[in-house]
Amino acid sequence: MILGDDEMKKMSGHEIKKMWLQFFENKGHKVEESASLVPVNDPTLLWINAGVAPLKGYFDGSKVPSNPRLVNVQKCIRTNDIDNVGKTARHHTFFEMLGNFSIGDYFRDEAIEWGYEILTSPDYYGFDPDKLYMTVYPTDEESYQKWLAVGVKEDHIIKSYENYWEIGTGPCGPCTEIFYDRGDAYGKADLNLIKDDIENDRYIEIWNIVFSQYNAKKGLDRESYPELPNKNIDTGMGLERMAAVIQGCETNFETDLFYPVIEKIVALSGVPYDGSMSFKVIADHIRTVVFALSDGATFSNEGRGYVLRRLLRRAVKHGKNLGINKPFLGDLTKTVVSMMKETYPYLLKTIDFTQTIIEKEEAKFLETLTQGEKILNTLLDQTNTMLDGKDAFMLYDTYGFPVELTEEYASAKGIRVDKEGFKAHMNEQKERARSARQQVAGMRDQNPAYLSFKAQDTFVGYERTDVDTTIIKVFEDGVVAQETPFYAESGGQVSDQGVIIKDEKVYEVLDVQKLPNGQFLHYLDAHDLKTGDAVTMRVDVAEREAIKAHHSVTHLLFATLREMFGEHVMQQGSLVGAQYLRFDFNHLELPDEKTLLELEQKVNDKIQEAIDVTTTYTTLDEAKEKGAIAEFGEKYDDEVRMVDMDHTLDLCGGTHVDNTKEIERFAIAQVESKGSGIYRITGLAKDKVYDIEAYLAGYQSSINHLLSKKDQLLKTAENLGLNVKIELPEKPRIKGSYQDVVNTRDYLKTIQSRVKALEKHVSQQKTEASLMDVDAYLAMQDSAGNIVFKTNDLDQQALKTLIDRLMEKTNKGVIFAANETKGKLVFVVKSKSDVHAGNLVKKAAQIAGGGGGGRPDFAQAGGKDVSKIDDVLDYVKGALS
Repeated sequence: MILGDDEMKKMSGHEIKKMWLQFFENKGHKVEESASLVPVNDPTLLWINAGVAPLKGYFDGSKVPSNPRLVNVQKCIRTNDIDNVGKTARHHTFFEMLGNFSIGDYFRDEAIEWGYEILTSPDYYGFDPDKLYMTVYPTDEESYQKWLAVGVKEDHIIKSYENYWEIGTGPCGPCTEIFYDRGDAYGKADLNLIKDDIENDRYIEIWNIVFSQYNAKKGLDRESYPELPNKNIDTGMGLERMAAVIQGCETNFETDLFYPVIEKIVALSGVPYDGSMSFKVIADHIRTVVFALSDGATFSNEGRGYVLRRLLRRAVKHGKNLGINKPFLGDLTKTVVSMMKETYPYLLKTIDFTQTIIEKEEAKFLETLTQGEKILNTLLDQTNTMLDGKDAFMLYDTYGFPVELTEEYASAKGIRVDKEGFKAHMNEQKERARSARQQVAGMRDQNPAYLSFKAQDTFVGYERTDVDTTIIKVFEDGVVAQETPFYAESGGQVSDQGVIIKDEKVYEVLDVQKLPNGQFLHYLDAHDLKTGDAVTMRVDVAEREAIKAHHSVTHLLFATLREMFGEHVMQQGSLVGAQYLRFDFNHLELPDEKTLLELEQKVNDKIQEAIDVTTTYTTLDEAKEKGAIAEFGEKYDDEVRMVDMDHTLDLCGGTHVDNTKEIERFAIAQVESKGSGIYRITGLAKDKVYDIEAYLAGYQSSINHLLSKKDQLLKTAENLGLNVKIELPEKPRIKGSYQDVVNTRDYLKTIQSRVKALEKHVSQQKTEASLMDVDAYLAMQDSAGNIVFKTNDLDQQALKTLIDRLMEKTNKGVIFAANETKGKLVFVVKSKSDVHAGNLVKKAAQIAGGGGGGRPDFAQAGGKDVSKIDDVLDYVKGALS
């Protein structure tokens, strides 16, 4: 371990974060809690991968924060270069990003002044200014001059064209990066390493400050980009790098953010830490897995779940490198939680679930790895000199068998591995993954008209559903009123429906959305409303009542899920409308029917308790102290609204019933897997529970198909002179509960079973009937023993049985059958002569517009044109004569 300057203030990782937040809070910033690693309503991201990611709405102007100055410490995951973890000093899959942000408030001067202050002031991080180097974009003269003004020496400011932040269209701008010089112990002095952005261990980039001042447009050069209506500041400081510098560590892995895990690995393996890759990979990957699982992700074969599975398997492989041949990652879970609980106390609530799921996944993989070893040994036994790259990739992809381990096994038997072939298959997989992954989109363009509109309206919809008011603003899309009873879509709840009335004219409200500054924009079709118009705004009361019931029961459903399954259950998305509710949650597995029925009943029990639903306003801190649960993905002002239903206390701005008895009833209509351990419940409330019949349409379609098939089978039986009966149960009546789903599914299974039995019985009878005609068919044979005939509606097995029986009788020649069934022709031929059965049936089938073939002694084919059946028979008879 190489120590830094004696003068530098030594701080723990937690202290670095705490100082960061306190410094900017003192500069008037609002402290934003770290968002979940699982993105909310952002399909462009697999994980939250930067401090600015959860704040995109503020930067593109779609939302305006209550305080334009924000500061955070954001958990992040990046997995684009997993293979580099452990090879370098600073590559990580999970890391923490320290950021300060200005949304249209302060800009370049304050950002640089405060940046220099927190880094160099003895009251804060206390860096030696001579150890700091700053980069600026070559045309960004303002930043260059500002760094000089705060005291940075001219030869410590480097111009580089790398200093520009831009991702697609939308907000962009130059940036300035700050590097720390760790001295000669880490390489020769060479500022070109900074200028040319060359990876090195001496000059460590610790901070990037982005001046988001332009709007990137396709087809324009950077110099021609228009300026944004609101200029913003977006900064990112890597905590792990800062800790390495401040704590005087050679790499990030020796800091207190990783080293306790490494010490635990040493204790488990008995191998002393020497900086080798395996220690670093395990320490990095277990942090990622623990945080991701605690934030609601889970293991799976797709998306983020696949990434987690790959990380865990890679950690297990490196555990084997250290001689650990039994499950051990569960033990490391406790170390990670203990190490990080001061900043993230919620880890303590999910530790039992997290450890359990990691232990199960690890044990399952070790079992798979053992299977992989057996398959590898089999492949090696079948190989002389080189194992095919395709096989090496199969072992890697299916069994998690590292190619390095494959090479070790192969080398012991004097066999090489086709590494180039393996790499080719790996690259194909990566390309597929890149194609499947949606790219990170640029932020949306800012709308100057929306951003500049500051007049405030008032939402009165909690108390009223109609109001006489005045139009205060007209936009191209709709209008804003002084007061409105219409709820604007937010928190998963859809907007209200209704009308705006002016004199005798009625305008339908199509949608209601919040503008960046919080006003409610009512979207209308064609209208002639003007600012100052007196209007009446009227919400559709029936729709509102249904939405209230669905929203309130969503809270009860969430509380019951956590009560039954555990506190690891987190909301992963929701939709509350008038017709139904939809609720996404994470769990180990899809709940079975018995559990779902119990869940539904428990929710209904809470409804029947007739609980008064109360709402109060309080501070965010007080709400958290009371245990209030935040809505998924929402950001809150200092004052929040709490909704209390006894069983659950939630932060929520939505509309709710006054008493749970108003919900009346709750029914689970559908449960489905959304992948990656996320499950979706679709639910119904009030009289909507009887709409559950619509969710049974898939089952009903299958039932109708089976009933139709039953009728066809009975008709066939009647034509054969058979007296066949089938008894079916009575169709279940719809009662408005998940029991309807269970009953309908059971009804379908019963019909499937009985129709299948009927089909088998009719088939057997048809076979027996056809065999009774054997003598009639034998009478058709020619002098060479050939029999050519046609049949109707025999199933495949009956037809083959008939032909086999005929051949047993003749024991010579060719048996050729043409069977007309379901509007098509089926040809079957058996030969005990010089005639090639496959060639004969192929040519015969072509006459009827079909094809097929087979062996010399047996073949079959199909034909599309049933009108050609006699032509086919004539051809066959001629070919055999």
